[in-house]
Amino acid sequence: MMSEQPLSILYRDASLVVVNKPAGMLVHRSWLDKGETRFVMQTLRDQIGQHVYPLHRLDKPTSGVLVFALSREVASLMMPQFAQGQIKKAYYAVVRGWITEPGRLDYPLVEEQDKIADKDASQTPTAKPAVTDYQPLASVELPIATGRYATSRYSLVAMQPQTGRKHQLRRHMHHLSHPIIGDTTHGDGRHNRVFREHFHCHQLLLHASEIQFIHPVSAETVKVQAPFDTRWQHVLSALEWDVPGITYSE
Repeated sequence: MMSEQPLSILYRDASLVVVNKPAGMLVHRSWLDKGETRFVMQTLRDQIGQHVYPLHRLDKPTSGVLVFALSREVASLMMPQFAQGQIKKAYYAVVRGWITEPGRLDYPLVEEQDKIADKDASQTPTAKPAVTDYQPLASVELPIATGRYATSRYSLVAMQPQTGRKHQLRRHMHHLSHPIIGDTTHGDGRHNRVFREHFHCHQLLLHASEIQFIHPVSAETVKVQAPFDTRWQHVLSALEWDVPGITYSE
């Protein structure tokens, strides 16, 4: 039985299918989120009538482009590209503060362990290389007091992770003192509250906007872009950010 709300399919051929994952939706069923009833993997399987095989993941609160193989064989052909860092990914985020110059953050990250799933881990995880490129696209100063400041500043940034560590972008922006808005783990609660109260935004403002890879069968370059949802559109409009190249869901 198909879900009432079908997923937006961005690309599909005989080997792969790419969707625009909604914010707040798990990629697949997890015993860590027993209360969830809707998952991308099962919804997509029911929607297209065949099994799908996830090639990577997006955090539950992150929206955007997500790639599935349509067979185990294709999945095995694609996985080396992900494992070897050959996949090009691009993201957008709204962050606290003003970022005025593009940069590259090369800051190793210790893998975050789950308190339940990893409680029996015998070894303390070590820091692994983590690199993120970022570019400022827009900024704003709002007459809203937060803490000891009379105003609040925010930036829209584009980011390209060069590695794939867990929560890399969220942790890297936190390290730069520019946490992503809506991040309840690595963010700033005062600024999250500003967006909830003034913009009715209760989601993480991190969007996987683009992915590029070599097709495992045709060997051609495939680039897929995921438009913003209506909540993103509302926020960017409210902040009067009109950035060339940004597209929205119809």
